[in-house]
Amino acid sequence: MAQKFKYDRLVGAWIRVMLKESSDEHDPDFWAYSDLDRMIDEEPEEAWPVILKILRCNQSSEILEVLSAGPVEDLLARHGEAFIERVEHEAKIDEDFAKLPGGVWQNTMSDEIYARVQRVWNRKGWDGN
Repeated sequence: MAQKFKYDRLVGAWIRVMLKESSDEHDPDFWAYSDLDRMIDEEPEEAWPVILKILRCNQSSEILEVLSAGPVEDLLARHGEAFIERVEHEAKIDEDFAKLPGGVWQNTMSDEIYARVQRVWNRKGWDGN
């Protein structure tokens, strides 16, 4: 029997709210959006496995887009020095993960961190590529 992931409920609710046409703060799953954003700020080490689990659960273009431009970009913008090596490693060993950096904008990342993101990104499927 597979071990239950500590944040399965968060992962499921985050995916559901991101796939809805119009989600707002009154959506019953909206808490997941807020919780993951708070985790990225306050508990980035807890947020990292959540991001990976979201990707493992759903690789649809809709989820890839919001995961890239949301949690992955935010994690790198807020904690780039601590996570860039992990992003580089995952992009090299997992082709699904390698798609995520392609949707990341520089935001508040240093030029050095963003250059490292660009070196590992797979832009296939982004911006008509």
